[in-house]
Amino acid sequence: MSALPRRVAVVGPTASGKSSVAMAVAEQLGDVDLVSIDSMQVYRGMDVGTAKPSVEERHRVPHHLLDLVEPSDEFTVAEFQRAYRAVLGDLADRGRRAILVGGTGLYHRAVIDDLEIPGEWPVVRERLRIELARAGPEVLHARLAAIDPAAAARMEPTNERRIVRALEVCEGSGRPFSSFGPGLDAYPPTDVVQIGLRWDRAVLTERIVRRVQMMVDDGLVDEVATIRSTTGFSKTAAQALGYKEILAYLDGELSLVEAVDQVTLRTRQFAIRQLRWFGRDPRVRWVDVAADPVAEAAQLVVDALERATPAG
Repeated sequence: MSALPRRVAVVGPTASGKSSVAMAVAEQLGDVDLVSIDSMQVYRGMDVGTAKPSVEERHRVPHHLLDLVEPSDEFTVAEFQRAYRAVLGDLADRGRRAILVGGTGLYHRAVIDDLEIPGEWPVVRERLRIELARAGPEVLHARLAAIDPAAAARMEPTNERRIVRALEVCEGSGRPFSSFGPGLDAYPPTDVVQIGLRWDRAVLTERIVRRVQMMVDDGLVDEVATIRSTTGFSKTAAQALGYKEILAYLDGELSLVEAVDQVTLRTRQFAIRQLRWFGRDPRVRWVDVAADPVAEAAQLVVDALERATPAG
């Protein structure tokens, strides 16, 4: 692949209007494909709960990285990164431009910064988790400090998940975890212009409430029940916003009202985490939306695409 296609990313919290802006720009320009940067839209059949573009929208504008695997499959950021690279090659060959759309922060950084993703060693990980339960995170952190002091310095001695992951990579790969690039704490130059949509917190909450209710009205409960009775959910897919709570409702653990309330709460909490994640990136150009994301942000995306130059 001699050159990468011109790309702009539209980022921000859930329910902020990213997809609407991207669709409007793609239809206006005509030579733009949309690339989903979403860890849950990769699952077939998980349409309503992930706010996946409709069939009609996909007919109007080409979309990529949707429906890659069954909900019963585990899917990693490394696999997503490989699929993304294949899409870029196809777009470059056909002379298309791209808008990246999504709010999954880790997947977004993995593709725009081409992060070097360490492999996975499940047997090592399971052994470390057993040791963690017996000895506690401070003991494992001390072990990490002895073999990879740079990695240990980047994490709290109580951060169990990160400590286990760092030790897993050190032991599994034979390389220090810190040798896999600067990681998420660095924000290197990128040829991908990032435009972020940001709302007043109270207004965003109202949009989230409406979105969750619309999902329920559009058949979220039936969607979850169908997937459970056919393919079933992998551990990863079952954690998707909305699906975990509806599964609890179907199992009689929650009433539907309680499930919907929990979906709304979790979505609001997720939106806050998204804002913090993207807010740490100094490369994002923020648009404070007052009423209409398309009217207020689409032209900025158009201008960014027109100015962008293909990367070698």
